[in-house]
Amino acid sequence: MLRPGISVLDVGCGTGAITADIARIVGPEGHVLGLDRHESLLVQARQEHHAIPNLRFAWGDILSWVFDEPFDVVTAARTLQWISRPDAAVTRMRSAMVSGGRIVVLDYNHEDNSWEPDPPLEFRRFYQAFLEWRRANGWNNRMADHLPALLRLQGIQHVSVHVDDEIARRGDPDFNAVSAIWTYVVETVGPQLVAEGFLGDRERSHTESVYRDWVHSTLQRQTLQMRTVEGTIP
Repeated sequence: MLRPGISVLDVGCGTGAITADIARIVGPEGHVLGLDRHESLLVQARQEHHAIPNLRFAWGDILSWVFDEPFDVVTAARTLQWISRPDAAVTRMRSAMVSGGRIVVLDYNHEDNSWEPDPPLEFRRFYQAFLEWRRANGWNNRMADHLPALLRLQGIQHVSVHVDDEIARRGDPDFNAVSAIWTYVVETVGPQLVAEGFLGDRERSHTESVYRDWVHSTLQRQTLQMRTVEGTIP
């Protein structure tokens, strides 16, 4: 899919870690654009990856961004789950591609994430509030399952699905880093749930403490269900 000399659009690039790797792969004859609607993330992306000459970052929303030229590959990782009209986003992604181009989308099925053993009650309550908050905002908690149909509806051909679950097992070298993702979510997204009435602030704070201790002492395996779906433009 990725090869030297091609052009790539990375939708929802965040701080640009993946985008920078793509730029290195396509090399100096290719070029890569990272697009995101959060300026604070783009500031960090530009600071960390300014030395890569074939890479640039732009502020914008895929639903309204005007592209100067089409791309050979358009990709979005963990992005459509935060868009209430993912169908419109895929339409725009398709319109940004050359004939014969490739689209690659990766996302979660939040309703199928699992922990072994079961996490403490406090976190289970938080997680249910998290899912309800997402539903209230129009965000799909089974985004990964819906990706193939979204692509096919846009006339995208040769659609394939790859299982890319993120699994953290106690004893793995990266266990602490990978399993800490939900501690981070409680810390950063939790206040939004509180502000919108899905959770109490004391409950959120208590969940953070209880869950961190449980991960440190008890969690054996965390599985975040994720799928990569790709296809080509005729």
